[in-house]
Amino acid sequence: MIWSEIKEFFLYITIEKGLAQNSLDAYKADIERYHAFMADRLGLTSPTQINPEHLRAFILFLANDCFLEARSRARALSAIRSFHKFLLLENLTDVDPTEYIDSPKLNRYLPETLNIEEIDKIFNAIDMSDPLGIRNRAMLETLYGSGLRVSELVNIKCSSLYLDDEFMRVMGKGSKERLVPMGASSIKFIKQYMEHVRAHQSPKKGEEDILFLNRRGSRLSRVMVFTFLKNICLAAGIKIALSPHTFRHSFATHLVEGGADLRAVQEMLGHASITTTEIYTHINRDYLKEVHKSFHPRK
Repeated sequence: MIWSEIKEFFLYITIEKGLAQNSLDAYKADIERYHAFMADRLGLTSPTQINPEHLRAFILFLANDCFLEARSRARALSAIRSFHKFLLLENLTDVDPTEYIDSPKLNRYLPETLNIEEIDKIFNAIDMSDPLGIRNRAMLETLYGSGLRVSELVNIKCSSLYLDDEFMRVMGKGSKERLVPMGASSIKFIKQYMEHVRAHQSPKKGEEDILFLNRRGSRLSRVMVFTFLKNICLAAGIKIALSPHTFRHSFATHLVEGGADLRAVQEMLGHASITTTEIYTHINRDYLKEVHKSFHPRK
C-alpha cells in the first residue's frame, strides 16, 4: 500500500503547484517506482526511514536494473528531491536524504537541425490543394516560425492570436504563458487556413477556440502531428529522422547563427534557464568553421 505521505504529495503537486498533465504523469511514475523499491525491496515502512545509502541503491537500481539513461535518472532524482522537500515543508521530517546526492552527469547532445533548403523542400512538398494540406502548412510554418513545442502548437487558441501585432499567446510548460513573435509567412498561412478551412468546420464541444482541428472537429494529438510530418518528409525526400521538435531546434539555431541575443532566444523558447538555451551556441560546427575562414585575419 502506498505511503500516505506520497498521496499528500500528489495532491500538493496537482492542486497547489498546478503542474501540467505530462509533468504530473512523470512525477507520479517516478515516485511510485521509488516507493516500490523502498517498500518492497528494502522493507521500509515510511519515507522518514530513507537515508542517502538507500537513495544511492535506488539510483544504481535505475541504471542497472531499469536501464535508464542519465537524463531519465536525473529526472527521477528531481522528482524525489521535490518529494523530500515537500516532507520538510510540511514538517513531516527534519532530514533530507537527497541533500548530498549528486545528479547523474549528463552528456550534452547536439539536436538534429534542418537547413533553410531542407525546410523549403518540406514546405513545398505539402499538397495545398487539399484542405488538410493548408492546415499542415500553417502548422509547420508556425512550428518553425515561432519555435513552439508540439504540445504548445496543438493547444493554440484562436483567441490567443494577435495577427495584426504579429504575436501569439502560448501556454508553455508548467502552465506558464508567454508572448511569442510570429513571422510573416506563418501569419499568411494561418489566415489562409482560418478563411478557407477552419471557418467551414464544426468544432466539437469544448474545442470551439482551438485553432488547428482534425476532420472531426477535435484538436490534433501529438501523434497525429508526428505522423503527418513523417509523411511530408518522405514526400520531400528528407532522409534524416525528424520530429516536430526538429523545427524548434532549427528555429533557435538559425536565430543564434544570425546573431540573435541568447536571452531573446531563451524568452521566445520559454526556457526557464539560460543554460538550456546555451546548447544552440554549440550547434553546427561547420558553420562556425566557415565564419572563421571567411573573417579571421589569419585565414
